[in-house]
Amino acid sequence: MSAQAGTSPVLSLAGLNKSYGALQATRDVALQVAAGEIHALIGPNGAGKTTLVRQIYGSEAPDSGSIRLRGEEIGHLSVPQRVRQGIGRSFQISNVLADFTVIENAVIAEAARTGGAFRFLRPAFSDPALVEGAMTILGRVGIEGRADTPVSDLAHGERRLLELALALAGDPALLLLDEPMAGAGPEETQHMIGIIDRLRGDVGILLIEHDMDAVFRLADRVTVLVEGAVIASGTPEEIAGDAAVRAAYLGSDDDAAA
Repeated sequence: MSAQAGTSPVLSLAGLNKSYGALQATRDVALQVAAGEIHALIGPNGAGKTTLVRQIYGSEAPDSGSIRLRGEEIGHLSVPQRVRQGIGRSFQISNVLADFTVIENAVIAEAARTGGAFRFLRPAFSDPALVEGAMTILGRVGIEGRADTPVSDLAHGERRLLELALALAGDPALLLLDEPMAGAGPEETQHMIGIIDRLRGDVGILLIEHDMDAVFRLADRVTVLVEGAVIASGTPEEIAGDAAVRAAYLGSDDDAAA
């Protein structure tokens, strides 16, 4: 971990509630992500983590509550508007275009951030500014050398890195990472941890991840969600030592070790 994270919140959530009939997916959730920090959101399956991310991103609307990005309320904005305001997101399920090359995927993402997505793909692929921006985001995750490779030829870990690069298009202020280590082997996981760690200080990150070793190595702060409600929030050391968190989620001392 690092002390580079800023003190002013890039994301502020207050009183977020979301129900599906009798099921309450999020319950009065409050959370802040400081500029430049890595803030992990953990909890058991079905705790409401992905539902919360969808509310932040705009793909689902909360029943009540406030979502502020850099102090501005964004709850009324659409997904494209939130993206242009500075939110990037990676997904649990791959959203890269397998029929295109790595650089073509990155150019499309760059065009999307500038509001010019999907108008004329072929001209976009030869636009120097878009290509330069695309190579920059590929370089941030270390796959610029694979720029001309078809996505279908990438290894799983390389695809996950491409997804992270696409989320970085447009230089977002807030990055929502939904299980970036999912399906990765030990070597790929260690590489992804290193890449995410290098982003610290450049962008606020809300990280959903089940790999507790990765969480405790990366996070500046950790929030624990159980049955849609925040049961604890603090430093990794505080969370690892919290008896209520261990009982609800982390389990044994071995599981909670940082």
